[in-house]
Amino acid sequence: MRAPLADVVRRDDRRGVLVGFSGGLDSTVLLHLLAANADIRRKGLRAIHVHHGLHPHAEAWAAHCQQTCDALGVPQSIFQVEVDRASGLGLEGAARDARHRAFAEALDDDEILALAHHREDQAETFLLRALRGSGVDGLASMRPWRAHANGWLWRPLLDVPRDALTAYAHENGLQWIEDASNGDPRFDRNFLRHAVMPLLRQRWPQASDSLARCAGLNAQAVELLDADDVSALLRTMRDEYTLDIDALRAIPRERRARVLRRWIGGLGLPPLPGNGIARIEADLLDARRDAEACFTWSATRIRRWRALLHVDSMRDPVLAHWTQPWDGAVPLRLPTGDTLSLLGADRFDQPLQVHARQGGERIVLPGRDHSHALKNVLREVGIPPWQRERLPLLSAADGTLLAAGDAILSAPLADWLHARQARLHWSVLA
Repeated sequence: MRAPLADVVRRDDRRGVLVGFSGGLDSTVLLHLLAANADIRRKGLRAIHVHHGLHPHAEAWAAHCQQTCDALGVPQSIFQVEVDRASGLGLEGAARDARHRAFAEALDDDEILALAHHREDQAETFLLRALRGSGVDGLASMRPWRAHANGWLWRPLLDVPRDALTAYAHENGLQWIEDASNGDPRFDRNFLRHAVMPLLRQRWPQASDSLARCAGLNAQAVELLDADDVSALLRTMRDEYTLDIDALRAIPRERRARVLRRWIGGLGLPPLPGNGIARIEADLLDARRDAEACFTWSATRIRRWRALLHVDSMRDPVLAHWTQPWDGAVPLRLPTGDTLSLLGADRFDQPLQVHARQGGERIVLPGRDHSHALKNVLREVGIPPWQRERLPLLSAADGTLLAAGDAILSAPLADWLHARQARLHWSVLA
């Protein structure tokens, strides 16, 4: 049994490996296999244990993991995390979310995160996602190799049955943690593992193999779909956060759904809810061209404006009565988290006042001999309404409006910047 398992952890690259180490059977076997591989050790092998603080034995588990790593000569980091019980993900999902945030934080650039998921885990994941009504992307379940955070995620044991891991652990005299909560049927995965899967295997002994194979076939289908999804998304994008509605509607509805999910996922925003695509279709794409419709979920929103879809995280506008003097010497952090910078010049001749819109402002634009209402200029320039809410204004000491953000400059400020080959830059928090 040892030779086949040893073979699955061979890698022909120069990246270091970070092992997610819980101390359970699966991760103990994976750590032992990797530690026995001289080539992987030479490239850099270390472990991370995530301390959730949810179990009375959590401290003892962390100590056991440290002892195991010390015995193998593998450096280990222990990350203590806070599990958000009010996240809406359930305790199981919230703990997984906290764990993966810790993994992402610990992972070095181009490093490989190795996790010990095996064939039965894959079969259970496929069933769970099928029961939740997932499409082909969800049914692809776990991938053996993919990009993750600023590095990579590797599951070398994904095709290995758990029986093989158990046999390896006994043959090598390994010690591991038995978490009693893994038998609690209140958790969905435990219920599948202990109640559903044994029943399926009574009738179909190869059930785990078949379900895992279905996941693999879905993964192959997703790879084929992804290439066309990327091409279709690029055709619709005005910029990273904006899609052209007419170009989007030219895509078949089924492909459009995939493009929208890829757009949101690629920005690192919370995934669309189950009704998200239907709501976007009905409330935004089918809305009147002059509508300013909006769909909101998980502190994220997509808005329709001028035949475009804009997505962003929900943030507070600039405080209504906020004001701050600024000489331009260093970037100014705004209450929204945005930043205002003067580039190419040391500072302004006199400090300017940065403040929020109050209404009724007027500005003299370059090449004009009279002032214009700022609200009309904003509309003509095409700044969306929600950006106007957080727009920083710059005024002289006498109250003369000099700029609105970095796109609308008064004649005096434009001349001053041009003479110094400088510019104003409003960096919006992503």
